[in-house]
Amino acid sequence: MAKQCAITGKSSKVAGGYSNRVRATKFTPTGKVRRKANLHTKKIFVPELGKSVSVTLSTKGLKTVQKKGAYRALKDAGVI
Repeated sequence: MAKQCAITGKSSKVAGGYSNRVRATKFTPTGKVRRKANLHTKKIFVPELGKSVSVTLSTKGLKTVQKKGAYRALKDAGVI
């Protein structure tokens, strides 16, 4: 399975390269670079279920869990 956030669906993507010499490379591409999402494997305790769930989340997904609560965020995402 691909590394992907369970809540937001974020994963890696291909983007253009960036050079410090922006003016020199404005019209000459520097190649493609794979940008990886900031993913963490977390063990979250869900009080409604009475057990812990291991989930791969992005940092934005962690903020969503903190805001909505573990049960509601994971249920909306279809994890539980």
